Amino acid sequence: MEVQVKNTKNSKLRIIPLGGLEQIGMNITAFEYEDSIIVVDCGLAFPEDDMLGIDLVIPDITYLKDNIEKVKGFVFTHGHEDHIGALPYVLKQINIPIYATKLTMGLIEHKLKEHNLTRTTKRKVVKPGQSINLGKFRIEFIKTNHSIQDAVALAIYSPAGIVVHTGDFKVDYTPVFGDAIDLQRFAEIGKKGVLALMCDSTNAERKGFTASERTVGRTFDNIFSEHTNTRIIIATFASNVDRVQQIINSAYKFGRKVVLEGRSMVNVITTAAELGYLNIPDNTLIDLERMKNYPDEQMVLITTGSQGESMAALSRMAANMHKKVMIKPGDTVIFSSNPIPGNEKAVSKVINELCMKGANVIFQDAHVSGHACQEEIKLIYTLVRPKYAIPVHGEYRHLTAQAGVAKELGIPKENIFILKSGDVLELSDEKACIAGHVQTGGILVDGLGVGDVGNIVLRDRQHLAEDGILIVVLTLGRFSNQVLAGPDIVSRGFVYVRESEDLMEEARSVVQNALHSCLDRRMTDWGKIKNSVRDSLSEFLWKRTKRSPMILPIIMEVDE
Repeated sequence: MEVQVKNTKNSKLRIIPLGGLEQIGMNITAFEYEDSIIVVDCGLAFPEDDMLGIDLVIPDITYLKDNIEKVKGFVFTHGHEDHIGALPYVLKQINIPIYATKLTMGLIEHKLKEHNLTRTTKRKVVKPGQSINLGKFRIEFIKTNHSIQDAVALAIYSPAGIVVHTGDFKVDYTPVFGDAIDLQRFAEIGKKGVLALMCDSTNAERKGFTASERTVGRTFDNIFSEHTNTRIIIATFASNVDRVQQIINSAYKFGRKVVLEGRSMVNVITTAAELGYLNIPDNTLIDLERMKNYPDEQMVLITTGSQGESMAALSRMAANMHKKVMIKPGDTVIFSSNPIPGNEKAVSKVINELCMKGANVIFQDAHVSGHACQEEIKLIYTLVRPKYAIPVHGEYRHLTAQAGVAKELGIPKENIFILKSGDVLELSDEKACIAGHVQTGGILVDGLGVGDVGNIVLRDRQHLAEDGILIVVLTLGRFSNQVLAGPDIVSRGFVYVRESEDLMEEARSVVQNALHSCLDRRMTDWGKIKNSVRDSLSEFLWKRTKRSPMILPIIMEVDE
C-alpha cells in the first residue's frame, strides 16, 4: 500500500533528534507528523572520563512521555549498543511496540529478558524490503552493510515527503554474510523525489572508500600462517559477527580450536548462531574450561576488551586479574579494531601491559571500519538526490565534514542543517527551518539507580576525587549550647593524618575559634554555625595547602 506522498498544505514534518548528535552514541530521533510520532533507534552512550562511577548514559525522553498518545512505535536500524542499549530503560517509562530486523530483534530480546520486559513488550520482526505502517507514516526497510549484520536504512514516507535515514552503513560489494547493500532501491526512491537525507557521518572526514570486511579475512589467514607455534588471542567488538566468522574460518583452516571469552561476546555470538548468522564447523568451538586440554598452538581465543575497558576480558588478562587465562611470553595478541575516539590511552595501556608479559601484539591492518568514507557518502547522495541534507551520527567535526561533501555535490548551503540534540526541524516542500527546541540530555545510570545521580552529585564526586573530604564532629549541650565534646576532625583523601598532625591540630583550633565566636554571639541556628565553621576552616586550609577539600560539619545535640 503506497501512502500518497503529496504535501498537504499546512502540516509539516518535524524531525527531532533527542540524542546522538555532538557525540558518538545515544542515537534516538523522533519523526512527527500531526498526531503520529515514530522513533528511530534508542541507544546509550558510555560515560565521559569526568562522569565518576557512572555506568551508562541514556537519553532524556521527556518529549516522548509528554506526547505519549502520539507515539506509534520504535524502529531500529541495527543492533549496536549505541542504537539499542537504552531501550529497556526507556520501555519502563513508555511501553510502545518495537520493529526491527531478525538479528537486531534477537539482541533486543536478550536485553528484554534481563529486565523482565519480554511479556509486556509488543515486537515485530521486519525483513529488509518490507514496509510497516505506523500512524501517518510508512517505513520501508532497505538492506545496507555495516559491522553487524541485518543493518538497514529507512525510507520514511509521510504526507509531507520522503526522508531517507541511512542508519550506520558502508558500501560492501563482497560482504562476508548475506547480500550487498541495495543500491538499486536507494536509486528508485531517489527517482520519486526525496525531501531529506539523514546520512551517517562517522567517517565523513576520510577520503576514498571503506575496504570490504573480506579483506580482514585474508589478513587473518596471513597472521595464522606466520604464527603456527603460538597461542593466538584476538580482541574485537562482540557485535562484529562477520569478524568472528572470519576468525573461526581461519582457525578451522589451520586446525585450531576456538574459545569465546567475555560476557557480551558470548551473548551476541550465541544469539547470532541460534538465528543462523554464524556458521561454526563441528568441534571447533570449545568451552574455556577445556582449553587446558589442548596445546597452545591449537588455540584461538576471541575476546572482548579491544577498547581497553578496565573490566573487559583482555584488560583483566593483561593485568593478571583473569581467573582462567594468563598471558604467556610468545602469545600472539591481535587487536582487530581501532580505538574509538577517547579510548586511545586505555588501549595503549593494555598494549604496554601485554608487551611487558612477552606477548607479540599486532594492531595494524586487522580491522576495517563499518562506516562509509567520503566516496560512499557521495554515492548515496547521488542516488537519493535529496532536497535537504541533515548529517547525523558523529561529533560536530564529522557532521561539518559531511556538510562539506553535500555542498560539493551541489546542495545549497541553506538546505544543509547541522542540528543539535533537541532541535525541532520543520520540513515541507516549500521550506525548512529550525522551529524550536525540546528538552533533551543524558540521564545517568549508576548501578540500579536511573537518574538519581545528577549534576550536583557528579560535581560532589569530582570535588571528592580532586581534594578529598574533612568531617568535623562536635557535640553541643541542648540547653546550655556549650561544646561538650570535640571538635574532632576526620580526614579522607585530603592528607595522611599521621604525617600531618600539626596541620590537623591547627585546623582544630581554627574550628574552635569559629565555634566560640558563634556561641559568644548566642547563635542558635545550626545552619549558620555550620557555615561559619566551614568558611573559616576552608579559608585556613586554602592558605596553608592551596587545596579546598569538601568540609562536612556534623553537630550532635545531647541533654545535659
